[in-house]
Amino acid sequence: MENFDAIVIGSGLGGLCSAYIMAKEGMNVCVLEKNRQFGGSLQIFSRDKAIFDTGVHYIGALDEGQNLNSYFKYFGLMDKLHLQKLDMNGYDQISFEGDPKIYKHAQGEENFIEVLSREFPHQREQLKKYISDINSIVNSFPLYNLEGGKKDFNDDWYRTTSAKAYIENLFTDPLLARIIGANNMLYAGTENTPFFVHAAVVHSYLQSAYRCVDGSSQIAKYMVEGIKALGGTILNYHEVAAFDISNDEVKSVIMSDGKQMSAKWFISAIDFKKTMQIIDESHFRKVYRNRILNLPNTAAIFLLSVVMKEKSWKRMDYNVYHYIDHDIWNSAAHTESDWPRVIGAFPTYTSKEPDHTENLVMMAYMRYEEVAKWHDSFATIPKHSVSRGDDYEEFKLKKGEQLLNLFEGRLPGINAAVKSFTSATPLTYRDYIGSTDGTSYGFAKDYRVPMSSFFTSRTKVKNLLLTGQDLNLHGLLGVTISAVATTSEIFGHPYVINKIKDSI
Repeated sequence: MENFDAIVIGSGLGGLCSAYIMAKEGMNVCVLEKNRQFGGSLQIFSRDKAIFDTGVHYIGALDEGQNLNSYFKYFGLMDKLHLQKLDMNGYDQISFEGDPKIYKHAQGEENFIEVLSREFPHQREQLKKYISDINSIVNSFPLYNLEGGKKDFNDDWYRTTSAKAYIENLFTDPLLARIIGANNMLYAGTENTPFFVHAAVVHSYLQSAYRCVDGSSQIAKYMVEGIKALGGTILNYHEVAAFDISNDEVKSVIMSDGKQMSAKWFISAIDFKKTMQIIDESHFRKVYRNRILNLPNTAAIFLLSVVMKEKSWKRMDYNVYHYIDHDIWNSAAHTESDWPRVIGAFPTYTSKEPDHTENLVMMAYMRYEEVAKWHDSFATIPKHSVSRGDDYEEFKLKKGEQLLNLFEGRLPGINAAVKSFTSATPLTYRDYIGSTDGTSYGFAKDYRVPMSSFFTSRTKVKNLLLTGQDLNLHGLLGVTISAVATTSEIFGHPYVINKIKDSI
């Protein structure tokens, strides 16, 4: 039986960051990944020779001195990544069906206020208040600002106030209120999402907004190389099927092929619900286990990956959020007849052809129930390259054509520029990313029960820790912070964060 100081289950960014930190501190670390590709949502795929991102379409806070920039420097990433900065005056561009105007979210706090104040001069003071409140919230989270210590989550108003209520109460102009919240697809926002989720996610993009050129998998690639250079081991096609636990300690993990591996520490960086499903229920209190298993997830998505004809569409340095239904906080509550209520679109170009859009990823919410009839099918490459059937392919084709036809109204002529397209459903995310029911952002946080989705990285099992988007927030910054929080349980607070600060 192979033995390590630490075993990390799952190679998403949270798992890779955790492994890197431990390896850098001299631990003999092994990362186990059940699929072929490493990186979780950082994975890429190609169609018609075009590269598509699976889940990371743009990244915030990467300018010099900003928080993710500082974290990425520690991980040895910043001087290696090939990045494109998005439009300073409109990195996210918002539109509503029936309204010909385009509304823009600009980078930089002052610039954000200035750009929207031109359209809504009577709301300038409210925009200033909005930015001030967001800063106040993120400044209260130590790890967000590379500070030591733990956050006391008592009755903070921003945890018990919904983003919808805050925004609509602050902005007396209802159109501006919709515009402010209109990029809530970044966190699958609903009318029950706490304001702190909105604040933490949006703040990073207000600082700066970038896109990875030639795919986000470069982040995973360089993280894997860094871990190996520090003596770590990373194995794909290693699916953990069970934990051997005795006396409240994990002794080893057992692979689906029967192989066992032991360690002093174990970190689960996979979906918390899946973690509970592969650990015998006797090792956790029933109330804790049921709490995790019964928590509602954020909405799943349908993803359309469009290959553009060569040099057919000019480069776009911005993302598009187009609302067919103007109720921005209930976009995931669609029916068959009014799907989709919102479309997010993320165009990219490559280093080989920087002047034109090579591909376009279009995103819409989709409930898992809509694909539940194919629930028992499972498909990954190359281990399980199984067709789900002609009716599934017809379903995807119909939904893809529907998205393209609706988007033609937002970008006239786009259909004529399309070379080909392929689509992914919540089943695809379930199988490739390992998320329960294909959820994109993990547990749904709810301002009415703010502590229901709050978890610490420590568990009742002494040497088993948790990390990833279910621990804190989703997104690159959220899971990076989760890795620091998790490894701090091994090395102590504020040891890890001080080491990160000392390295940059």
